[in-house]
Amino acid sequence: MASEFLVEVGTEELPPRALARLSKAFGAGLVSGLEEARLAHGAVDLYATPRRLAVRVAELADRQPDVETELKGPPVRIAFDADGKPTRAAEAFAGKCGVAVADLQRIETPKGDWLMHRGTESGRPAAELLPELVGKALSNLPIPKRMRWGSRDEDFVRPVHWVVMLLGADIVPATLFGIPAGRETRGHRFHAPGPVTLNSASDYPAAIEDGGYVMADFENRRQAVENTVLSAAASRGGSPVYDEALLEEVTALVEWPVPVAASFEARFLDLPAEVLVATLQSHQRYFPLRGPDGRLMSDFVAVANLESKQPDAVREGNERVVRPRLADAAFFWDQDRRTPLADRQAGLEHVVFQRDLGTVADKARRVAALAAHIAGSIGADPALARRAAELAKCDLLTEMVGEFPELQGIMGRYYAAHDGEDPAVAAAIDEQYRPRFAGDDLPETAAGVALAMADKLDTLAGIFAIGQRPTGTKDPFGLRRAALGILRMLIEGRRQIDLDELIGRAVEQIPGAGDRAETIAGEVFDYMMDRLRAYYVDGAGEITAPPDVFEAVMANRPPSPLDFHERVLAVLAFQKLDAAGALSAANKRVANILRKSGDEAGATPDPDKLEAPEEIALYEHLHRIEPQLTEQMSSGQYTESLVTLAALREPVDAFFDAVMVMDEDAAKRRNRLALLARMRALFGQTADLSRLAG
Repeated sequence: MASEFLVEVGTEELPPRALARLSKAFGAGLVSGLEEARLAHGAVDLYATPRRLAVRVAELADRQPDVETELKGPPVRIAFDADGKPTRAAEAFAGKCGVAVADLQRIETPKGDWLMHRGTESGRPAAELLPELVGKALSNLPIPKRMRWGSRDEDFVRPVHWVVMLLGADIVPATLFGIPAGRETRGHRFHAPGPVTLNSASDYPAAIEDGGYVMADFENRRQAVENTVLSAAASRGGSPVYDEALLEEVTALVEWPVPVAASFEARFLDLPAEVLVATLQSHQRYFPLRGPDGRLMSDFVAVANLESKQPDAVREGNERVVRPRLADAAFFWDQDRRTPLADRQAGLEHVVFQRDLGTVADKARRVAALAAHIAGSIGADPALARRAAELAKCDLLTEMVGEFPELQGIMGRYYAAHDGEDPAVAAAIDEQYRPRFAGDDLPETAAGVALAMADKLDTLAGIFAIGQRPTGTKDPFGLRRAALGILRMLIEGRRQIDLDELIGRAVEQIPGAGDRAETIAGEVFDYMMDRLRAYYVDGAGEITAPPDVFEAVMANRPPSPLDFHERVLAVLAFQKLDAAGALSAANKRVANILRKSGDEAGATPDPDKLEAPEEIALYEHLHRIEPQLTEQMSSGQYTESLVTLAALREPVDAFFDAVMVMDEDAAKRRNRLALLARMRALFGQTADLSRLAG
């Protein structure tokens, strides 16, 4: 038999940004426990609101299946004495199995006869197992900081007020957080604060939505929030400005979403659009509106957690709350522009970037030198890149960025433009943090690219120099994002730069690098290659390449990521050729032969010592295509070079079919090994094809 199972844990308001993550972890933990307990089940539904986490499991087996068991005992020769009477070993084994010695079976094995007990282990009822499974799933939730309440010893993310645990229509006997499980949940804190009785697990979540003003399904509530916001925005003639993070956070703040269309004074529209959006979204979790012309309106939509009998009062309350926030932003905007960015440089001398790496001013000087160098390599104006780097961090000292850290760089652009700085400098200051996240836009200006690369390289070099590279899930300085950002700027921006040289230059500027500079630079390069591997293998870039293709190219360690990219494209194209499989296999064979032969191969093959027609033909083919390959490699035509090499399939196959490389004659052997070494060198110019999967 199977029944529907429901567990709900009712709490004080849960942290909104963690709600979805907690819900998914609760469901995953419970499902894992059910599978380990061998309890078959159907679909699993997750529910999460500010005051509850719940999981409903369909068609949960009422008990575990019985399991046939086998227990091997002592050898028969030990279990019985010379007279055939049971020894203590046999009696002890029988006692362990709960049967008489006579009920034990004997099995024959190559090592002799042994005693064996075969039995059936009865499955336990689900109702007995569920309390422990639920408790384990809750204890394993990703809660960074747990709390205790009252005089209880139990801890959780927030104080727990009720627990529901039903298997079909029956209450599962359990106690969680010192609270006995029951069938009473709670409705909306204000609309229906009393208990809502569930007759069975199948009543959920309809019962608390119909009678309790609670939309328990997170995704359904999220869709309701989005729909109501869109509708309210349309009523004001606009469209909402939001992202997934804001939508999810608002969903996690309400159980019964009700839109509230409101407005603020039009004079605040003189503020930069990013400031208005940050004020409304970050501080208030409101949805700003854009008009048909794409400009921000003096209207916004809030999402309330109740249906008020006085909606105008709710609207006025939201407007009253946002007014001083916007007034503060306007004050910061006016005050900040009174001091030019350049005048704030001295203040950076008193802001620590990292204890062992100096101040932000120290970092700015390093970045300025590096940005000017990069600018010269990519056709940008070194002077503009240097100036942008000198001013890049100055907005950290402004009131606006102090209030809205997410606007760093953005405000620097506004203030630089106000100060009369070159537009390219202002744009670069804004672009220095790009890409901020996976899939984000890259810097668009040349000076912006130079500054963004220099800033990220300096951070990478500095953090590696002090031995604080990322470990596991901890990456406080965002080095993974920085490394991938640099790689994207070079590959997707089609910029041919020697990354090895650039890293070395960045490391040389780090205080205390000294004699370790070369080692540190190597570690940074290897780390970036690990990120490049993920870029291809995980499909984060323009193309996806399997691990063997990446390793084949990595064997040549191209110093330029763009050059690396072109080689990857070439190998992927090569794999589509009919000759690819045979030539890859031949390369593997050649690599193994040369590895086993050690240094025996001659420096160059001597054509006068070639005897077999097949080895002569291979030599002539190699000699004929070598000039063409040299020209193709020098111009970066990697795909074309591999196509040229593909023509060697027939002479290579013929060579291995007819020629004994490891001939007893040492001179012949050395000469044939030299021929293979030459062939391998030509094949390996683009990538090590022997590393490709067969």
